[in-house]
Amino acid sequence: MAASLPQKQGMAGMPPQQQPHLPPNTASGQGQQPMPPQGALREISPVFLCRIGQETVQDIVTRTMEIFQITRATQLPNGVTQSQAMYQDRFGKLQEHLRQLALLFRKLRLLYERCVEMTSDLQEGPAELVPYVGEELVSVRVEPCSPAVNQERKEVLEKVRQKNQEMKVLMDQMRNLLWDVNAMLTLRK
Repeated sequence: MAASLPQKQGMAGMPPQQQPHLPPNTASGQGQQPMPPQGALREISPVFLCRIGQETVQDIVTRTMEIFQITRATQLPNGVTQSQAMYQDRFGKLQEHLRQLALLFRKLRLLYERCVEMTSDLQEGPAELVPYVGEELVSVRVEPCSPAVNQERKEVLEKVRQKNQEMKVLMDQMRNLLWDVNAMLTLRK
């Protein structure tokens, strides 16, 4: 089936400047299998594409964390002037991360579409996933509980209420104790 697909340029139609620059037969990470040669691009298995997708998701998470770190380190303009060079440097890093993030999302989308295309014969129809399609719901008759079960339920609920009350008292005592300890530590300083 994969051999009948038309050969797409590079990474599923990505322009050459946006394609990942991995030479053939190099490992994409430590301890991982090498990339297949250019002639075998049409015969890449969906499992391999999923692994590339997983690595892409990890790259997306890493880039996102770096963006959050940059924004956390940036001070709000509260009247203090920062050097223009530092501002431009952070802004440039942020723009580069955002650009790379957009490319990674495009790559992930292309990998997803390629996997769906390669495994279209394996997928189930959505009608099988939705329960009760075309069927009427049958009401279930609920039998009343026996008095012994009702009595046991009331006893268990009462025990739970008592335990909750005891826990509330203990939590209040612990809270007061912590306040006293913190007050003593504050007075000591």
